[in-house]
Amino acid sequence: MSSLDAFREEVRTWLDERCPAAFRNPKPGEQRPAPAPDELPRWTNELADRGYTVPTWPKEYGGGGFDPKQAAIINEELGRLGSMNPALSFGTMMLGPVLLEFASHEQKLEHLPKIARAQIRWCQGYSEPGSGSDLASLKTKAVRDGDHYVINGQKIWTTGAHMSDWMFCLVRTDGSAAKHHGISFILFDLKSPGVTVKPIRLISGQSQFCEVFFEDVRAHAHNLIGRENDGWTIAKRLLQYERNMLSGLGGGMGFGARRGGDARRGNDGPSLLAESARRYLGSQPETNRLDDVELRDEICQLELDQLAFTLTMRRAGEEARTQGPSAASSMFKLYMSELGKRRGEVWVRVLGYQALGWEGDAFTPEELGHTRGWLRSKGSTIEGGTSEIQRNVIAKRVLNLPSGD
Repeated sequence: MSSLDAFREEVRTWLDERCPAAFRNPKPGEQRPAPAPDELPRWTNELADRGYTVPTWPKEYGGGGFDPKQAAIINEELGRLGSMNPALSFGTMMLGPVLLEFASHEQKLEHLPKIARAQIRWCQGYSEPGSGSDLASLKTKAVRDGDHYVINGQKIWTTGAHMSDWMFCLVRTDGSAAKHHGISFILFDLKSPGVTVKPIRLISGQSQFCEVFFEDVRAHAHNLIGRENDGWTIAKRLLQYERNMLSGLGGGMGFGARRGGDARRGNDGPSLLAESARRYLGSQPETNRLDDVELRDEICQLELDQLAFTLTMRRAGEEARTQGPSAASSMFKLYMSELGKRRGEVWVRVLGYQALGWEGDAFTPEELGHTRGWLRSKGSTIEGGTSEIQRNVIAKRVLNLPSGD
């Protein structure tokens, strides 16, 4: 038995013995039980004690110190159980890798172990009104005052701010410098006086995005990451991690599987759409849409594209484990965004008139879920950098095309 096989056996045995029923696939004919109130933090801590929540991070910062192949095995074994990494978050996928690269030893000791145990929920303060695609034009100011920075301004489209504890934020610390050179990257507690969070209601009916306002918010200077006015370098690096996450690539980098997923498949498995559509249409034989050749062809093409994308991400994930994220992450983010929109549009065709529902007994929860998912899919082409921005990055950084300036 190879060392990796022995490691897999060790991980599998431990997970089989320790994983609560609430966090694994139920047995045939049974339903997954709801977790007890303290079960999730207890399970998170058990995983963190073994270094399984952030396997590749150094042990001194709350990780497991495992190599990428071992991390992949942990990820696959969690997926085998139908479980997921309970620490999977902006902290593990975006902020943590950036702190490992740019933060001081003291800053890593302060923040990374809490991220590894999901003790702090983080949100990202990047976009502003008028500073979305042109992020470097941001206007939120931070002025040094002794041991603190005093922050004034506004952020928008801040995912999960209403449920978060801390924010990693881009602020302008030198208004006279060129716009890319007067920006700093700082962390602060959202419970600080002067912070106001207002959820934004979306067309899908959800409110996961927020406006966040800062009025004389005091952030301690020891939470400045890197050097003052040099935050744009960190910002760009974090965007690469974000695009990895949004494309699904980050999930294959040792941070844990999605609930119920298969390590060999994409976000929801390439065959899930066809199986679900066949089941749904089969329950409505009067529509006869199972015989719609164009619809069947569209479903098959989407599944083939999803499979090809999944295999490409697996290959890229192997490279990313040793090389880190690159501008190629824009390619994956762009393709995944467009693939998600296509999936939503196919479901609208599958549902037919039942895709027009918003509420009421005439529509099943499944139908309403697909309709709202289709509406939500439009936002994926904006968040994390618009599809137009991704095409610009690909043209400049991947294809090395002239900019035309």
